[in-house]
Amino acid sequence: MTEAQLIRRALKPALWILGLAPLGWQIWAFFTGHLEAEPVKGMEHFTGRTALITLFITLLVTPVRRLTGWNPVIKVRRLIGLFAFFYAVVHFSIFLVFDLQFSFGELTREIVKRPWITVGFTALLMLTTLAVTSPQAMVRRLGKRWRTLHRLIYAAAALGVLHFAWAQKKDIRLPVIYAVVLAVILALRWLPASPRSPSKRMVAEPAP
Repeated sequence: MTEAQLIRRALKPALWILGLAPLGWQIWAFFTGHLEAEPVKGMEHFTGRTALITLFITLLVTPVRRLTGWNPVIKVRRLIGLFAFFYAVVHFSIFLVFDLQFSFGELTREIVKRPWITVGFTALLMLTTLAVTSPQAMVRRLGKRWRTLHRLIYAAAALGVLHFAWAQKKDIRLPVIYAVVLAVILALRWLPASPRSPSKRMVAEPAP
């Protein structure tokens, strides 16, 4: 089996299963009464954490490629990044549906009034931009501007962690752990690449 076949037949199907597993767990918990005492808040926190963790995994793909020299792994980065966007949308949708009852006027007031919501909504807009410009057709259309635009992923990740910490208010131990993890992931990008890794000009990097 070639590397391309391995990714298409094994790695991508496995990522689909893993990517949908958190959603499946929440649906099962919702219908079986296994949610937390405050179910809406529990679902918001769970999907928000899932979005952040998936975003971190997306950011890890390039360091893994650089350190191991296994270049085909870059082909799954877009899929993982889209799952991060998906869970961010689910997180936002739970807030909009259950907390605000689809009131977009109230949403606007919340975004203006509450800084952590402002930060979180900004991160969501960034992820939306990345998702919309992730298809190969957009990569070709944007050319060199695409790479510059997709550096927004770093800002989105940082704002996501800030949103998490700000929303916690009191116990910020878990957000601090997330911040440290993000710092480590970003630091890994500065480590020397494996000799097997080609230059940037030789690798077409798909969207996060």
